[in-house]
Amino acid sequence: MTPDAMDAETRRVRDEVANRLARAGIATTQTDSPEAMARLLEAVEDFERTVEFRGGDLMIDEPARENRALEPDDAMFVMPQRAEGESIETFIARLADARRRAARAPSGSTPGNAPTEWDQI
Repeated sequence: MTPDAMDAETRRVRDEVANRLARAGIATTQTDSPEAMARLLEAVEDFERTVEFRGGDLMIDEPARENRALEPDDAMFVMPQRAEGESIETFIARLADARRRAARAPSGSTPGNAPTEWDQI
């Protein structure tokens, strides 16, 4: 559904979700449905909670931007980026895999922070 075909409230919420995803460094397109974008936002928030739970710093371990080099404390805590043309569902699956790896990785930034089972987060 294109934004033109949406009612004003749906368009407003979709734009808000797109802005929140953009602040997390995640690209969206006009063809992404509001429902898919909501699922993506939930997956991004799940990843971020896992990183925080494991002692990661979202500001330091955030994705590289054009104006900033990638120098994370722990590469396992860097959120993957959505590839151009990648469907939201495929990206959500990749994000879930990254979340599992982050949950199980020993944290170099937090001594003694043992790996966590995926379902404990």
